[in-house]
Amino acid sequence: MVNHTLSIRGASTVSSASPVPLYVQVADQLRQKITAGVWREGELIPSLEAIAEEFGVARVTARQAVQTLSKEKMVLPRRGIGTAVASGVEAARTVSLQTSLEDLAAMYESTETQILTFEERVRKPPVSTQDGKLGPAYVHMKRLHFTEGQPYAVVSLFLLDAIFRKDPESFRKFAIIPLLARREMVERAHQTMSIGAADTETARLLRVPGGAPIARVNRIFHGRANLILYCAEILYRGDWVRWDIDLVSGSSKHRANHKGA
Repeated sequence: MVNHTLSIRGASTVSSASPVPLYVQVADQLRQKITAGVWREGELIPSLEAIAEEFGVARVTARQAVQTLSKEKMVLPRRGIGTAVASGVEAARTVSLQTSLEDLAAMYESTETQILTFEERVRKPPVSTQDGKLGPAYVHMKRLHFTEGQPYAVVSLFLLDAIFRKDPESFRKFAIIPLLARREMVERAHQTMSIGAADTETARLLRVPGGAPIARVNRIFHGRANLILYCAEILYRGDWVRWDIDLVSGSSKHRANHKGA
């Protein structure tokens, strides 16, 4: 059998100014080639020299990146030949960031949750008066969300205590957003997204390397009289996130947000 060494063509550059270590950035891009099926089982990945040259990093950085994939059992060293893509590597998973409350609720219907911390009657969520009117008390939960048994998001949420008291068992057990959507209590909903790096605790919970990219989403749901019903910070695995927006038929709101671009 003839083994052909693969090319990295099309790889993105890495940045030394990023808080994410260079070897993690390189490993992320090599991993994407494998999970997307561009590099297939048994094929040899590029040499350390080729990786270092392509990304403009030191050979030791390239070695660390490959060692990261080796620890994840995505690649295997083959003595005297090189390093090959391992068998049984799972295809990349994706979590779509929805742009409507209805789609968001539908996505979370199948989400499994695990409560990490729970606090009752918290006086004030971390929001400003400009974000809306605060109720007298909130329940705070930190939760881990799973899909197909794999963690994909860490959620820190605040739910108005008066709402929680109506069905505490369900709000503890299931994802919050579908429950709120079914009760038709939400008058207005808003979310923002930014990109960051996983701290040690987030990396442990999401099973990613420290400093790996994450998508940080902040959501606020309002009821009548601008009352804040729910607010949350969600940290998604960056390698699973996909955000699709139709730029042609999108709403005027989307176009306004990008005015002057």
